[in-house]
Amino acid sequence: MQVKIFWEWEKMTQLSNKVNLILEELWLIDFIKIEETTDENLKKELNIKENPALIIEEESIDFKDVIFEWIIPEDDELKAMFTSIIGGWEMDSCAPSSCGSCSSSSICGV
Repeated sequence: MQVKIFWEWEKMTQLSNKVNLILEELWLIDFIKIEETTDENLKKELNIKENPALIIEEESIDFKDVIFEWIIPEDDELKAMFTSIIGGWEMDSCAPSSCGSCSSSSICGV
């Protein structure tokens, strides 16, 4: 899976850094690639009207769509989105590749 962040402004890194931190927190950083782009063809293809736009692309099922447009989502919104997309584990249990010392209130107790 790939996350694309479309933004024509200089502050593209704000959303990119936020997504990166969330993916690290959810132990997904090794599985989901982040790409920053200003590709006009992508903008036209997905009918992006406002900056920024967070795009999810999964080539194996030929899926590409804008998930957030014109906002920088809150951390909880990003966590919920990635958790529902991956569909893996419950938020009160360990991630598959975690240390195994999780508490009931966090993904990993490290």
